[in-house]
Amino acid sequence: MIPLYTTKQVREADKYAIEKCSIPGAILMENAARSIFEIIESYLAGEAAIKIGIICGKGNNGGDGFALARHFLNFNYPVTVITAGTEKELKGDALLNYIILKKLALSGKNLSIIAYKGNNSLTPLKGCPVIVDALLGTGAKGILKEPFKSIIEYANKLNSYRIAVDIPTGLDADTGEGDTIFNADLTVSLCELKTGLFYGKGYVNCGKVEKGYIGIGEEYFNNITVKDYLIEPEDAFNYLPDKSPDAYKYTAGKTLVIAGSGRFTGAALLTANAVMKSGAGACVLAFPESIKNSALRKLNVPTVLPYDDSGKEHLTVKSLNDLKEKIKWADSIAIGPGLGREPETLLAVQTIINENDKKHFVIDADALYALQNKKYNSINLKGKVLTPHQKEFADMLGITLEELRMDMLNKGKKFALKTGCNLVLKGAPTIIFNPKGEAFINSSGNPGMAKFGSGDVLTGFIAGIIAQSGKVEESIIPAVYIHSLSADLLLKKKTVYGMTSSDILENLPYAIKFICDTFTSVS
Repeated sequence: MIPLYTTKQVREADKYAIEKCSIPGAILMENAARSIFEIIESYLAGEAAIKIGIICGKGNNGGDGFALARHFLNFNYPVTVITAGTEKELKGDALLNYIILKKLALSGKNLSIIAYKGNNSLTPLKGCPVIVDALLGTGAKGILKEPFKSIIEYANKLNSYRIAVDIPTGLDADTGEGDTIFNADLTVSLCELKTGLFYGKGYVNCGKVEKGYIGIGEEYFNNITVKDYLIEPEDAFNYLPDKSPDAYKYTAGKTLVIAGSGRFTGAALLTANAVMKSGAGACVLAFPESIKNSALRKLNVPTVLPYDDSGKEHLTVKSLNDLKEKIKWADSIAIGPGLGREPETLLAVQTIINENDKKHFVIDADALYALQNKKYNSINLKGKVLTPHQKEFADMLGITLEELRMDMLNKGKKFALKTGCNLVLKGAPTIIFNPKGEAFINSSGNPGMAKFGSGDVLTGFIAGIIAQSGKVEESIIPAVYIHSLSADLLLKKKTVYGMTSSDILENLPYAIKFICDTFTSVS
């Protein structure tokens, strides 16, 4: 796991370095600039000394930009610096680096410093293949004001490689939100990685994220309590369930899938087949008696358990008598995909969960509809896994999608803490929340996953891994990562346009093998 930090924690590290370690702020800024320069130059390997455009603000972020300009000059890169503030508005270390830069310009260096007085001042940036955003730092919150808004909008339209110093201007590095945001291809996060760079609009606007340094050792951060993490490939390998040499089908994990209806058969089949792709030994799909033949023709391996649906083609409370024995039999239960939203189906879902509170449930899709508008308050969700996408989760909370996204991480944590559930909030990226108030952000996946059925595959895959290990929290991490990795590996032979949920399903065994081969060979 890669720990992720709040902006407050990172700012306190600066304070610690200056007050406790007696490192002058100017040296911290110099270390930061040198680090940023080295990272950027590694991305420009093989390029000639191309012109670099740097947009600098009035604070320490701008100071980093002034110092960075000097390092580029030292290596013979032509540099254009746009300043969004006057010299009188600068102070401290930012002012120091600006004065040094101004003297270098007078000495004949290949440098131009331009004070922003309107968008005409930005015209020289059109000749810069690389644009660096050092306008605002982590202290900036809320909607971007002028002139910063106009500057960022202009920079985003340029056909340049865009790099953000610490965070893209306009992004809240804690909430991952913002209005107008610098659209970076590369973000160099100083000191440590910040949570908001990896989800919400940070996921879209940060591009590749690299960690820069300011001169504080990792020992300082090792003593800080964090609640947010980025999932690494090795985590998926470490949490995969062990396979006993003497395992047989009923000891290798048994999953009951309660899914599907007359209107929606495909989702149930994806979920059931995904259970088997996870390595589970047995899967039974509970399906309406009146339409069971349609399922039998399409299932690869699992057994179909037909239940009495009185010809209604959907689950009812009366149907539950036919499921009691298999519910007891199962090590995990996946419920929801394609069930439909008939009132009696939703009541049946609530009844199943409440009457079997010790069972490992993965609750998805239509089953989540039974929890909407805070109905979850009357249902015991402790230890259960819920897999809503963002709109479904907003509906459960009784808020708008926009309200959720403004504070998504905190709302996810509070929900998991309150209910005791494990929340898998599907999106780009998917975020896992556990009952301890921790968040785990997935680092694999691509836009090709945004298709009908992808979530149904994930539901079955999670349930199958839980059935094998019996450990809920530990099973979710490899399931979420490998499900998305399956889509990433498909890019070797498909594009994001042609990828389907069935492709992701069929590629799951290869994704598991890829993870196992990678880390078994390393060890």
